[in-house]
Amino acid sequence: MLTLTAELATIAEATIKDAQNVAIKARRGLRRAKGRASGQATSLVAELERTIGVLEQIVAQTRTRIAGKVPDGASRVVSLHDTDARPIAKGRLGRPVEFGFKGQVVDNADGIVLDHCVEMGNPPDAPMLAPAIARIKRLVGKGPARATADRGYGEAKVEDELHALGVKHVAIPRKGRPGAQRQAVESSRRFRKLIKWRTGSEGRISYLKHSWGWERTVLDGIDGARTWCGWGILAHNATKLAVLAEEREMKSTAAASAPNRSTTTERASGRPPPPAKKVPA
Repeated sequence: MLTLTAELATIAEATIKDAQNVAIKARRGLRRAKGRASGQATSLVAELERTIGVLEQIVAQTRTRIAGKVPDGASRVVSLHDTDARPIAKGRLGRPVEFGFKGQVVDNADGIVLDHCVEMGNPPDAPMLAPAIARIKRLVGKGPARATADRGYGEAKVEDELHALGVKHVAIPRKGRPGAQRQAVESSRRFRKLIKWRTGSEGRISYLKHSWGWERTVLDGIDGARTWCGWGILAHNATKLAVLAEEREMKSTAAASAPNRSTTTERASGRPPPPAKKVPA
């Protein structure tokens, strides 16, 4: 397998040299044409030069792998058309590694997404939470009273940062095996209630993937992915707010149309209400 891979890398290197000669001649022709060259021609030459650069990096990665080393995942190219995409180890059966970007979503009890971010590669979870809460605090003028997240955020530093931002109750399971004192905290009723709510909100990620475009971006690059996911969040929140407004209006209408119980009883009995009792002085 390594021998075949080495042969493919050699063929790719020869192809790159041919493409470089074509690009040099095309760029020379554009300079001679000056302002007469079409925008499409200029764009095609630029795309060819970009592709050559990407292929050179892929060949270098291949040579590194053949030498028995592992290419750096933070800069490893895994896609010709989207060079910002990175390998992300998920540890799932059948799909241990996925390719793309990492997203974080922060929502509230009503299901409104208050903050989101899309990052290159697979940065650690813990340092991403406090900045998200800080952005929410700047947006609405105050931070949440309660916050919960999965074990990937479970560090004492994260809890300290959230408390400093005004979060009173933090329910995040700690990484590793907790001690007796931490077990008591995580066994409390308030902690377990927040954890159950977080478990229920896990469906938000799946919902965004399957219904609001977070499964796959159609715009290339990290900027394209952020734009695509941002529009998905906007559409999701707009729909959710419309549903919440409709539910509130239905409740108000039902409350206004509900009959007064005491008046109905008086009319049904045909008797006037009893006279008020006098209170002796």
